[in-house]
Amino acid sequence: MTWTSSMSSGYSSLEEEESEEFFFTARTSFFRRPPGKTRAAPQDVQKEREPHVYLSKEEVKEKIQSYNSSVTDKLKMTLNANGIYTGFIKVQMELCRPITVQSSQSQGKCAHSNNETAFYLPDGCVNTLHISSTNTVREVIEALLKKFFVADNPAKFALYKRCHKEDQVYTCKLSDREHPLYLRLVAGPRTEMLSFVLREHETGEVMWEAFTIPELQNFLRILDKEENEQLQILKKRYAAYRDKLEEALGGVWKPG
Repeated sequence: MTWTSSMSSGYSSLEEEESEEFFFTARTSFFRRPPGKTRAAPQDVQKEREPHVYLSKEEVKEKIQSYNSSVTDKLKMTLNANGIYTGFIKVQMELCRPITVQSSQSQGKCAHSNNETAFYLPDGCVNTLHISSTNTVREVIEALLKKFFVADNPAKFALYKRCHKEDQVYTCKLSDREHPLYLRLVAGPRTEMLSFVLREHETGEVMWEAFTIPELQNFLRILDKEENEQLQILKKRYAAYRDKLEEALGGVWKPG
């Protein structure tokens, strides 16, 4: 399995040179969204799971030929002699909490080193992965996290499929055993028909016990920074109010 990372739908192979990674530091709100609001659009609803339809080798061959004839970005599928086919999927990262990133220099060293830092992934980050029909959802999630050197437990994340139908957006969490490339083949290459999204598990409340000590320490540092920033904003706001009130009082009591 190979993968690529981009800030758009573009594709660049990692087999050439090591690609440059982009991360945003946690400068915005720690929770990023007000409590009680969902991450999806207002039209986003849960779709019932569709039954898996098994395809014969001939049906797979026909679908791959049809798929490749409709591809516009050169990301075609290939059918091997053993019946396994390979192709590309694009996964959009929609993470509302920081991820713990381990520097490449510390790879292979003991876990929870001092080289771990909390980051927000940039909004709209899209990864293009080259996978096979045998790769499962869990393997895709692990590949995405490995690409970004993410030290977080893969069990914290889930892969969703998003479909557009009758002016509504349907989102459904995929089970770990499902095969994303099969879903891509059946839906065709158009992302309007099907797209993949990586999110944290929908738990409602944050499950702090699922985080490691270094992660929690990073979060505390982020919260301390945000608290200081908010205090400075409040002080400036009330100082401005005080100046206006004093100016108004000076005008009222001015002699003459």
